[in-house]
Amino acid sequence: MDSDTIAAAATAMTDSGIGIVRISGDDAFSVLERVFRPKNENKRMKDQPAYTVHYGTIYDGEEMLDEVLVLFMRAPHSYTKEDTVEIDCHGGVFVMRRILETVVKNGARYAQPGEFTKRAFLNGRIDLSQAEAVMDLIQARNQLSMKNSLSQLKGSIQKKIRELREKILYEMAFLESALDDPEHISLEGYSEKLSVILQGLLCEIEDLLRTSENGRFLKEGIKTVILGKPNAGKSSLLNVLLGEERAIVTDIAGTTRDILEEQLQLPGVSLNILDTAGIRFTDDPVERIGVLRARQQAENADLLLYVADSSRSLDESDEEILALLEGKKAIVLLNKSDLDPVLTEEEMKKRTSHPVLSISAKEEMGIRELEACIRELFFQGEIVSNQDIVITNLRQKEALSSAGESLRMVLRGIEEQMPEDFYSIDLMDAYVSLGRILGEEAGEDLINEIFGKFCMGK
Repeated sequence: MDSDTIAAAATAMTDSGIGIVRISGDDAFSVLERVFRPKNENKRMKDQPAYTVHYGTIYDGEEMLDEVLVLFMRAPHSYTKEDTVEIDCHGGVFVMRRILETVVKNGARYAQPGEFTKRAFLNGRIDLSQAEAVMDLIQARNQLSMKNSLSQLKGSIQKKIRELREKILYEMAFLESALDDPEHISLEGYSEKLSVILQGLLCEIEDLLRTSENGRFLKEGIKTVILGKPNAGKSSLLNVLLGEERAIVTDIAGTTRDILEEQLQLPGVSLNILDTAGIRFTDDPVERIGVLRARQQAENADLLLYVADSSRSLDESDEEILALLEGKKAIVLLNKSDLDPVLTEEEMKKRTSHPVLSISAKEEMGIRELEACIRELFFQGEIVSNQDIVITNLRQKEALSSAGESLRMVLRGIEEQMPEDFYSIDLMDAYVSLGRILGEEAGEDLINEIFGKFCMGK
């Protein structure tokens, strides 16, 4: 592993009260001594105890750059398990840049994206699932996503995967021992016993895999497309949900021509909302492009919100929209319920199997019921608790799927009464696949790809 001493800004390069420059590596304290002058000039930085804070100034040669506080962390009790120093300086862009340049000039090098966390992984402080949880925590968009990331960072996935691997390893060891010493270890009836054990392991893996869809929604948000005819109230609904006037609302049909995308935070989950052009037949070439894009977005949506004007009867455009809802998660919203209804909930429920709600975007009626309906539709009313393990990572999902398929291969071998020594091959494949989640079977290219997605300084 590269043992260079690295440095980076650990806070954003922007005007702020405080900025942090982080240094990590064997020479972290030596680099600091070259640039830092403590108020007590008799202090030697290398001799200071860990987890102490020191006041002083940063110098570039004889030029004073800033008054700072310096925090010490000694190996192995630091984030990277290396000697680490954090310089708390004023948060101006120019000040932080000068301090970082001075640190590099005096023996450190610029850290690569994610290199601090990469070193934590390579030094054995965290596994790969925990490293990915760090990035998920940084990018968390809601409370539940944050809690799930914290749970993974504390090792919830690590603990579960290790339990699964230990069970597989025990069976592999028993098989090898029995095959090497058949006189003392009998395999009579073992296939039936192994089948029961593997079915239990498969249930545990499938339970984890079932969380991956909810995990995607927690991590990335639910892609939500608002559909409806012109002037049904789509843009008004978007504005009400966001609590601000983001979409232009007029009485002129066809005002919305292009896709307008916004993010909405509901309790525990995010919606990536797209307001689309009203779906209808039109000779206007620009509006036709908008209608086509609306249909395309609907095909790839996680959730469709169909806004129908309850003061008017259904027509051909509504029939086309109802067809777009087939096979999708959708909620039908009868807007303008503050007016005398022509289209009722009972009538619409006969036309669709999707939930139907009466709302008024103008009067902000029915919005809380809509939020509750969305949670019910995706999370059966319950969003994951803090103790649940939720798979939010595609790489982890693929490794679990691969492990499950290997265990199924063993079960097929048992059903076909294959020799016991064939079981070990697929058991090992399952063991290795699960190990990829923790990073025990990760190649250098994969590690570099994962940590290359991190921000600088983390």
